[in-house]
Amino acid sequence: MFLKAYGKINLALDVLGVREDGYHEVKMVMQTVKLYDGITIEKTNTGKIELQSNLYYLPVDETNIVYKAVKLLFDEFNITSGVKIVMDKAIPVAAGMAGGSADAATVLHGINQLFKLGLSKNELMKRGLKLGADVPYCIFRGTALCEGIGEKITRLPSMPECYILIAKPKTNISTKSIYTELDKKTITHHPDIDSMIEGLEEGNLSKVADNLGNVLELVTVEECPVINDIKKVMMECNALNTLMSGSGPTVFGLFSTEQQAYEAKRRIQEEKLANPVYVTGLFDPVKNKKR
Repeated sequence: MFLKAYGKINLALDVLGVREDGYHEVKMVMQTVKLYDGITIEKTNTGKIELQSNLYYLPVDETNIVYKAVKLLFDEFNITSGVKIVMDKAIPVAAGMAGGSADAATVLHGINQLFKLGLSKNELMKRGLKLGADVPYCIFRGTALCEGIGEKITRLPSMPECYILIAKPKTNISTKSIYTELDKKTITHHPDIDSMIEGLEEGNLSKVADNLGNVLELVTVEECPVINDIKKVMMECNALNTLMSGSGPTVFGLFSTEQQAYEAKRRIQEEKLANPVYVTGLFDPVKNKKR
């Protein structure tokens, strides 16, 4: 079975406070993009969970979230046969695009199909939450409002079509450390998520772009100032707007034309501001039922 694990960007990310359990209360508008990791799942009779990856530095043992996803379902349903999973990674790692969560979500879906477990999407999402806060959304996919720690998900109107440029600086960011630093600061400006949702309801791309916002960006920029350099180039190439995704350091820009997006890509690569750099589009599960 071959499946596509699609990455995500945050059109808006607000942090409302810290809960008693230590998690942060968030309010986010999430969007799936067409940039994906290829996941091949094969039944075996070895009784083992085997992982392979095209990235030499990615752990392929029980510490990998994909391994944990398989084990979760294998333990619950007493599956004793084995499985081999090959991950062809394209989504940048440790980049604020939920690559690991997307892989885990896709593997939950794949194991459910391959072993005919009969779990609904909601049932998979509940199990996904045990693996990570982004996993339920990565099962849900599309344009969505995510609240709580990210697990309370509401479908929003599909985002208007556009071209998306994704640029990942060389720095890797620890999500935990960014939230720790955020807790030391006073958030003075919160994204206007209500106006963004209005833009989505109106199908108004400019209004959506005008209301991009991420409270974590201020913290991550201190550790990775090249984020602002990337944003500047994107805006010079006529991006509608730019934003850092998640806890970063990946930056994305929204463009009306493919030509503008590729010109910005060329300049970012030429100035060696980021690697990798991709031009991609929106993934809408309402229009495209396939994983």
